[in-house]
Amino acid sequence: MPYAGKLATPRSLPRTLAFVIGAAVTAVGMMMMVPTVIAFVLAEHDAALGLGASAAIAIGCGVLGWRTLGRPGPIGMKEGFATVGLAWFVLSAFCALPYLFSGTIPGITDAFFESASGLTTTGASVISNPSNLPRGIGIWRGITQWLGGMGVIVLSIAVLPLLGTGGVQLARAETPGGAPDRLTPRFQDTAKRLWLFYVALTGVVAVLLVVGEMDWYQALVHAMTTTATGGFGTESTSIASFSAYTKWVLTAFMFISGASFALHYRALRKPSKYGKSAEFRLYCCLTVIAVVIVIGGLLADHSIGTAVVDGTFNVVSIITTTGFATQDWAAWRPALQILVVGLMFLGGMAGSTSGSVTTFRVGVLTKAAFVDLRRLVYPRGVFMVRFGRDRIPERVVDSVQSFFLFYMFLFTTGTFLLTFIDANVSETM
Repeated sequence: MPYAGKLATPRSLPRTLAFVIGAAVTAVGMMMMVPTVIAFVLAEHDAALGLGASAAIAIGCGVLGWRTLGRPGPIGMKEGFATVGLAWFVLSAFCALPYLFSGTIPGITDAFFESASGLTTTGASVISNPSNLPRGIGIWRGITQWLGGMGVIVLSIAVLPLLGTGGVQLARAETPGGAPDRLTPRFQDTAKRLWLFYVALTGVVAVLLVVGEMDWYQALVHAMTTTATGGFGTESTSIASFSAYTKWVLTAFMFISGASFALHYRALRKPSKYGKSAEFRLYCCLTVIAVVIVIGGLLADHSIGTAVVDGTFNVVSIITTTGFATQDWAAWRPALQILVVGLMFLGGMAGSTSGSVTTFRVGVLTKAAFVDLRRLVYPRGVFMVRFGRDRIPERVVDSVQSFFLFYMFLFTTGTFLLTFIDANVSETM
C-alpha cells in the first residue's frame, strides 16, 4: 500500500483533510440530485428549489476542496480519526441545507439536529408528523440515514481510487465495530462490494414492501432506513399503522442489517459461515432470549398474535438500534421497560449498520470478566480470553474495556445533563 508506515506532515494534513472531506461533500451533493428530480417531477416547487440549491452549493464546495485545495496524502491512525470526526460535522451542516432552503425546518439548530440524527442513524427527530413533509424532503431525510448507515467515507473510498491511500484508517475511524473486516487485499475493493451488497439489500426490501400495502414513497424511505437501522419513517405512528406482513418484512431485514455485512457477503457462497461465527451465534441467542421474555410479558395484556408480532418486531428494532416501534414502550409493564433500556446497550454485530456497544464487545467483556474471576481463584494460573475459537489479544481486551467505560461515562453524563436541564426548564415554566 502506498505511503505505508508514513505519517502526514503538518503541512500536508490540511490538504489531505480538504481532499477527503471535499470528496465526501461532493458525494452528498450528488445524492441530493435524486430527491431534487423527484420533487421536480411531483411539482413540489419549494422542495425542488431548496434541494437543487443545496446540491449546487454542496457540489461546488466539495469540488473546490477535493480538486483545487485538497491533495491526497498519507493518512495515519490519528489523521484518520481527525478527518472522519471533522467530516461528519461538515457533512451534517451541508445535509441540513435542504431543510433550511425548502422552509421545512426553518431553524438552523433544528435543521442541523435533524441532519446529524440522520447521518448518525440516531433516529431522533424534531419533526412531529413526517407525513406532512414534501416527498422530496422525506426521501432526502431517508437518504441521510441510508448514507450514514454504511458510511459516506466508506462510499468515498469505494468510488475514488486515490482514497485508497489510508482507506483502512479512514474506515476504521468511521465504523463502530473496530477494525474493518476485509473481503479483498485492497480495502477499496472491499468497500465497493459492501456498498453493492448494501444497495442490493435496500432494493430487495423496497420491492417486498411495495408488494404489501406501502406505496413507492413509503417503501423507498422505509427500505433505506431499515437497512441503515436508523428508524426514520413516513408516519407519526412509526410502523403501528401497517399490516403484520410489513412488520415481519421489516423485522427480518432489521435483523439482517444488524449482522455483519462482510459475513453476509461470505455466506452468499458458503452459508455455513453463519454457524461458524461466534458473534453471529451470540447475536441470535441474545435476540431469541429477549424476544421470548418480551412476548411472555405482553401476553398478559395482548392477544397471542399481537404479542408475537409486536414483541418480535420491537425487540429486533431495539437491539439493532433501529428505533421503529409498533407500540408505546412507556405503556409496557415496568419490568419490560427496564429490559428495553438494557437491550439498547447491546447493538448488532461489528461490521453492521447498528450502533451501540455491539455484540462482539459484549461477548469479549463477558469472557474477560469470567477470566478475571478465574484469576482471582487461581492466582498462578495462566488464562486467555477466547471468543469462539479465536484467542483475543490482551490489547484488544483492554481496548474493548476502555471503550465500554468511556461509553458508560458518556451515557451517565448525558443522562445527568438531560435530567438537570429538564428539571431547571420545568421550574422556570
